[in-house]
Amino acid sequence: MEKMGTTNSELDELFQEKKRVKNPFVPIGALITAGVLTAGLISFRQGNSRLGQTLMRARVVVQGATVALMVGTAYYYGEKF
Repeated sequence: MEKMGTTNSELDELFQEKKRVKNPFVPIGALITAGVLTAGLISFRQGNSRLGQTLMRARVVVQGATVALMVGTAYYYGEKF
């Protein structure tokens, strides 16, 4: 399927490159979210429920920031693309 002289593989490659350039903090945010979640689960397992609860709240904040970053950059670059 070709549109205006661009094949699907070229289009996929273009989008993958643009995603990495435009949203470099989204994968970082996802890794931080996973790290905080893991630390919280380990804390609960070790019996430190107070620290675990604090880490779960921090996970929600980090996860929300990551989603906000995704939506914000999609909106920002969506109009310019």
